[in-house]
Amino acid sequence: MLSRRHFTGGLAVLPFAATPAVARQPCVFGTHGVAINGIDPVSYFAEHRPMPGSDLYRLRWRNAVWRFGSSMTMDAFERNPHQYAPRYGGFCAVTMAHGGVSDTVPEAWAVHDGRLYLAQSRLAMAAWQADPAQYIAQADSHWATASCG
Repeated sequence: MLSRRHFTGGLAVLPFAATPAVARQPCVFGTHGVAINGIDPVSYFAEHRPMPGSDLYRLRWRNAVWRFGSSMTMDAFERNPHQYAPRYGGFCAVTMAHGGVSDTVPEAWAVHDGRLYLAQSRLAMAAWQADPAQYIAQADSHWATASCG
C-alpha cells in the first residue's frame, strides 16, 4: 500500500511569466511536478542554504510533491509544514507584493521572522531585503485573494 510519502501524482506547472494573483492559481510553485524546484525546504533553516531533495524522501502536501535530503528533514516538515514551507506557496515574494505570481530560484531566499521567502532572482531578493515589512504587507494582501491565501 502506498503512503502519502510515496504518492507522486502530476502537478500543474506555472508559466514562466508573471501572472495576476487571482483565484484558481496553484497553491504551490512547482516545476515538473515538484515543489520549489526540488529543494529541501528545511535546508534553508537547518543548513542555512538550499540543498537538493531526493526522490528517496518525499511527501505530498497542498497538492504538491516536496523532496527532502533526509528522513529527519522530511519528518520535521511533516510535523510542522507551515514552519518550513515558503510563504506565498514558494512563488516570488516580490512579484506577489505587486499583485502577480512568478517562479523562483533556490538561491534567491531569505528567512525573516522565522518564515522562508523566495524570489525570482537575487536582485529581486535584494530589493525585498531593503524593506521586508513593506513587501510582506503588500504580498499578504494579494495572497489573501489568491485561491490558497
